[in-house]
Amino acid sequence: MSAAGARRVTAGELAALTGGRLVGAADVAVHGIAPLDRAGPGDLSFLASKRYLPFFQQSKAAVVLCKPQFAAEASGPPCRVVVPDPHVALVAVIPVLYPQPVWEPGVHRTAVIGRASAWEDPVAIGPHVVLGERVRLGKNVRLGAGCVVGDGVEIGDDALFYPHVVCYSGTIVGNRVILHAGVRLGSDGFGYVPGKNGELPQKIPQVGRCIIRDDVEVGANTTIDRGSVDDTVIGPGTKIDNLVQVGHNVRIGARCLVAGQAGIAGSTHVGDDVFLAGQAGVADHVTIGRGARVTVQGGVIGDIEPGATVSGYPARSHREFLRAQGALYRLVRVVDELEALVRATDESQR
Repeated sequence: MSAAGARRVTAGELAALTGGRLVGAADVAVHGIAPLDRAGPGDLSFLASKRYLPFFQQSKAAVVLCKPQFAAEASGPPCRVVVPDPHVALVAVIPVLYPQPVWEPGVHRTAVIGRASAWEDPVAIGPHVVLGERVRLGKNVRLGAGCVVGDGVEIGDDALFYPHVVCYSGTIVGNRVILHAGVRLGSDGFGYVPGKNGELPQKIPQVGRCIIRDDVEVGANTTIDRGSVDDTVIGPGTKIDNLVQVGHNVRIGARCLVAGQAGIAGSTHVGDDVFLAGQAGVADHVTIGRGARVTVQGGVIGDIEPGATVSGYPARSHREFLRAQGALYRLVRVVDELEALVRATDESQR
């Protein structure tokens, strides 16, 4: 990470911040964070796995956050802060090394404010933001350039919208929600009645709401549809990556993690603490139990039990999927052996 704008922090301060044990000089200072192989004399780095030990031994980092088993390594940077989990320790360190810029409240002169819209000061409404009618903004709301907030939208305290976020009418956004650039909330779900005898498909009106609970973060260019007749709801603390599609009437529980390019079809219910890996696909009207995990490119077409880990398409128990894959690879060798046997038999009959 670039050191631009970062402050200097000593090894002693890092130990205090992370609750770690300092090995080496307390006055060694850092002003940036970098991986072991690219860190320089002014950088903090981290060692969480034995596989990166060779990089640690050659690293030029000033200070390294490391697990206890690496504290006494003979080679590598001598100044170390020993912590149970270096990645968790970084969460405490990064905001100190890279403080967020102070934002200035105010309404930009190019913003368009609809009738009867209101907010609680302070807020920051950026260039070319459009607020429809009867919009309600809480305290400390920040709307980046080009955001469009439709009629009747409600946004809670401390919400942060990056540029070009769009909230369709009737959307409700909770407190401390972060929406990255290009997020679309409350767009129409995909609902049509197929046409007969060459007629065009008939659109089903989408009249439900899109509700985002507190402490949700949604990645760039993700789309969350409004409900058709019910509501689409994203539970508190859930984090959604870039380029995710959430269909109409979907209900996602609390503290879920949904990785990039996942797709969740309409009327699916996702329990609390579920993890959907990248490019996971979930069919409509499916229930995924609490704490379940769907691995990369898993295709869910039926209900998933709570706590289960599933893989493949159609998604099944991860262990079963691995066994099936192993059997398939062994089958290749069996086919090779059969083909060799057939060739040998043909040659002996000539």
